[in-house]
Amino acid sequence: MALSYQSTRGGEKGVTASQAILRGLAEDGGLYMPSEIPALSVSMEELAGMSYQETAYAVMKPFLTDYTEEELKDCIAKAYDSKFDTEEIAPMAKAGGMYFLELFHGKTIAFKDMALSILPHLMTTAAKKNQVDREIVVLTATSGDTGKAAMAGFADVPGTRIIVFYPKGGVSRVQELQMRTQKGSNTSVVAIHGNFDDAQTGVKRLFGDQDLAKELADKGFQFSSANSINIGRLVPQIVYYVYAYAKLLAHGEITDGEPVNVTVPTGNFGNILAAYFAKRMGVPIAKLICASNENKVLYDFFSTGKYDRNREFILTTSPSMDILISSNLERLIYLSTGCDGEKTRGLMESLSRTGAYTVDSEMRAFLTDFIGGYATQDQDGEMIKTLFQKTGYLVDTHTGVAAAVYQDYRKKTGDETKTVIASTASPYKFSRSVMEAIQGPKGEVDEFELIDQMSRLSGIPIPQAVEEIRTAPVLHNRECGKDEMKKEVKDILGV
Repeated sequence: MALSYQSTRGGEKGVTASQAILRGLAEDGGLYMPSEIPALSVSMEELAGMSYQETAYAVMKPFLTDYTEEELKDCIAKAYDSKFDTEEIAPMAKAGGMYFLELFHGKTIAFKDMALSILPHLMTTAAKKNQVDREIVVLTATSGDTGKAAMAGFADVPGTRIIVFYPKGGVSRVQELQMRTQKGSNTSVVAIHGNFDDAQTGVKRLFGDQDLAKELADKGFQFSSANSINIGRLVPQIVYYVYAYAKLLAHGEITDGEPVNVTVPTGNFGNILAAYFAKRMGVPIAKLICASNENKVLYDFFSTGKYDRNREFILTTSPSMDILISSNLERLIYLSTGCDGEKTRGLMESLSRTGAYTVDSEMRAFLTDFIGGYATQDQDGEMIKTLFQKTGYLVDTHTGVAAAVYQDYRKKTGDETKTVIASTASPYKFSRSVMEAIQGPKGEVDEFELIDQMSRLSGIPIPQAVEEIRTAPVLHNRECGKDEMKKEVKDILGV
């Protein structure tokens, strides 16, 4: 049987890849999952000689079964082109005994570019395949990076609109300016008075609002998502883990079949889940080290088997990880139940109702590939400073968390397995926090003065994505309460 998609909550089966990408979220509130995780059809030796674009095709084709070779290769060619500032797309840097997989060389200098450069092309191709004549309204919640990357991808794409909600005061200054200066007649940005979980919950509620869906359909609109709940976001993320292993092999850093660990700074769980999918496809990944900041709901989950969001929400210097409801964990939970939609739905209803759920012993046994760890803000800052002073390599605050968690894991376990760390953003995206980690408090120093100081100190050129917002006019000023998101969407769409 050809691979198809089904809801993690059991309500839908036999959905094509293009339909799943178009819908974003299943009607029963579940996330789409492939009916199987396919094995790689090419050897690591072959992959070692492939470009990023060729690797992307080899990895994505078995998942996107209703896209023709021509359609998929066209999407890949349009996505991974000169908008990335390195030919490798995802280069690897070695520093302090760690391998940093640099995922921030795209248009918005964060790892979200890796998937959001291709999602608009996958989605518009899917719309044509399914004879969709309504305008697609991409509705997205962001903890800082998804919003800008999604808007950059969808800006002025015919037949689409994009509306992004972000937590006011919960993102870095550069992240906020990147979103609020975004051009494109089809883009809208709204700051909500709440945190990321409020934004994400509100977006999910809008997806589940059947009356709103009918109202929009009557006006010629339909919702889709650019968040990592969309399978069209997750599948492209698998590519860079396969590519990373193949490049380590090509450069003689490992032998064919030698296991590696992967450490990922984790918020919504999509990035580390993609690494798990790569492992299931045949990449020799041993441990998946899930790095959290002080919002350590995932660390507690992997330590105890209980997921409990009933705790203080802490604003940190790694804001993309300031999350207490990690949506993509539902996909792993679903796999751990043996793909039991009813059981998964029960756990997710418990999370919605009580803010918590507990997995049974069989499910916990399934999760042993994952190790949870967390780093405090001080440990994060110390790692950034030490790594820079000892090696000259500069990382952002999220990558700092991952490196600190990995070093702690290595010290506690004695595990010397070579480890790839997902480096998820340019240090320029969090210039104030990074410069304060290295040099101490900066007081009232202007953000762009700090960026110039960082450039002089590190010798790393200031990315175009940062230079262009230095003088760009602010185009988006919308704000709303967390309970006013529906009203805001209708106002933007003129419904």
